[in-house]
Amino acid sequence: MADLTERQQALLKAIVEEYIESAEPVGSEVIERKYNLRVSPATIRIEMGKLTDMGYLRQPHTSAGRTPTSTGMKFYITQLMKEKQLPVSAEVSIKEQLWQERFKKEKFLKEAVYALAKRLDMMGLVIDEAGEVYYAGAANILDWPEFYDIDVTRFVLSLFDQNPRLQEIIGRAVGTDPVHILFGEDMEFEYLKQISFVFTKYEVPPEKSGIIGVLGPARMNFPLVLPYVKYVRDLLNEAIRV
Repeated sequence: MADLTERQQALLKAIVEEYIESAEPVGSEVIERKYNLRVSPATIRIEMGKLTDMGYLRQPHTSAGRTPTSTGMKFYITQLMKEKQLPVSAEVSIKEQLWQERFKKEKFLKEAVYALAKRLDMMGLVIDEAGEVYYAGAANILDWPEFYDIDVTRFVLSLFDQNPRLQEIIGRAVGTDPVHILFGEDMEFEYLKQISFVFTKYEVPPEKSGIIGVLGPARMNFPLVLPYVKYVRDLLNEAIRV
C-alpha cells in the first residue's frame, strides 16, 4: 500500500466522510467548500487524480466526482477514522432491553440483533455456535440507495435462506482482528459490490464461538457502527458467563 502524504490523507478522509453522508460521487468543489483543507479546487483535483491512480478512489463517470474503493475505505477505517463514544443512555437502554432475556438464549440473541438493527438502521445478524442464523431489520436496508435495485436486495435476502453461502462469505474474514469488515467489492458476487459486512465473534464456552454483526451499504458510518457492534458483543459475552 502506497504511503500517503498528510494532504492526501486529509483529502481521502474528507471524501470518504462526504460519500458516507451523501451516497453521491464527491467533486473537488464540494470538498473545497465544506472542508478546510486550505488548498484550491485545482490542487484538490490533482490529488484526487493521484489517489485514483493509487487505487484509493474511483471515478464512476468521466465528468463525475470520486467515490472511495474498498482499499480507500480500509485505509480510512484503520488509519484515519476515530470511533465515536456511545451515549450512556444508549448503552443503558440496550442493556435493559437485552438483560431481561439473558437466561433464554434464543430470545437473547434475537433481542441482540434487533437492537443492532434498530440503532443502526441496518440488518442485524447472528450465527450462533451451532450455525443457527438469526436476523432482524430486513426492511431497514430498503431505505438505503444501494438497495433500490431489486436484484441486489433479492440476492442479499437470499443469503439468509442459503446458510452455506452466508457462512462461506463470513468465513472469508481471517486474522486476529477483533472486528472484521468485509467489502462486497472484494468478492466475486456482482450484487454485493456496494455492500459490506461488519461482524465480531462472541465466546461460548467451552471453546466455541458465535458471530454477531450487521449488513449494510459499503459506505456505512463505521465510526458509529463499530462501537455498537462491540458493545452488543460485550453484552453477549457477559451474559454467557452469568
